[in-house]
Amino acid sequence: MKARKEGRNGKNGTSTIKSAIKDIKKELKWTNIFMLTLAGMINAFGVTIFLFPLKLYDSGISGLSMLLDQITPPSLSLSLFLIVLNTPVFLFGLKKQGIAFTGYSVFTVGIYSLVSYLIMYVLPIDVSIISPLAGSDLLLCAVFGGVISGIGSGMTIRFGGAIDGVDVLSVIFAKKLGISIGTFVMVFNTLLYISCGSFLHSWILPLYSIVAYYVGSKTVDFVVEGFGRSKCAMIVTTKANEISDALSESFNAGGTIVNAIGGYSKEQKEIIYFIVNQFQIGRLKSMVHDIDENAFISLQEVSEIVRKHEG
Repeated sequence: MKARKEGRNGKNGTSTIKSAIKDIKKELKWTNIFMLTLAGMINAFGVTIFLFPLKLYDSGISGLSMLLDQITPPSLSLSLFLIVLNTPVFLFGLKKQGIAFTGYSVFTVGIYSLVSYLIMYVLPIDVSIISPLAGSDLLLCAVFGGVISGIGSGMTIRFGGAIDGVDVLSVIFAKKLGISIGTFVMVFNTLLYISCGSFLHSWILPLYSIVAYYVGSKTVDFVVEGFGRSKCAMIVTTKANEISDALSESFNAGGTIVNAIGGYSKEQKEIIYFIVNQFQIGRLKSMVHDIDENAFISLQEVSEIVRKHEG
């Protein structure tokens, strides 16, 4: 009886592992893996060709890895620190972020680390003193390093992962500390650049690193959200049906009407919730005020629009 039970437990354990593997295969997509491979290569190119040679620092754990590469023995390289520091963070966030995100992130960091190692130690490219493409021009290296690494980071986010563990740390700890995710990342990078300046006994390179960080963050926003960034228009009016019909006809899209009461006047009003892109804002304002000159319009950024796929 005992042997049979053990046999059954063994079969159950095997079936559980097989089921987990099937779930992983379902979540991971080959298209994403291909794009994440490209993202890791692009990020490595931006960092090692433009930032690293002039001791400019990337943001987050990538920047910390670059600093540690400089202050530790030569056997401890940037590539090694990227893996050692990022992987435990992604695994720590596995439960919160999910297996697909964690798998994509670890994979992309692995590509970033591998390509960085190839550029710095295998390929016939000298990145020890100056940038092979921009020479010793700090501004050029900061801008192009920020843009190119930002493209890599943005592609990673767009295809389901993250290339830097500080993003995961911010999601886990920001709320516990009572601060926003953006504030957590900013504090981390501020402390990083102060540490870099203290080690170098100079603030020129850390200040140029901030330029790279700013350019990179804007590039990430562009890659993730696109050029046609959407806005949410909240229109407070007493002529909601007329405005909604006009908007639907002009933009070929529907809005949502919500009943409301004026806080001061106590009059019955309605709010139209309508999504437009940045090129349609002027036309929307004109149309709304042609119908109701007293309408109040509030515009807000929309980071993502999710629709249910039919079928």
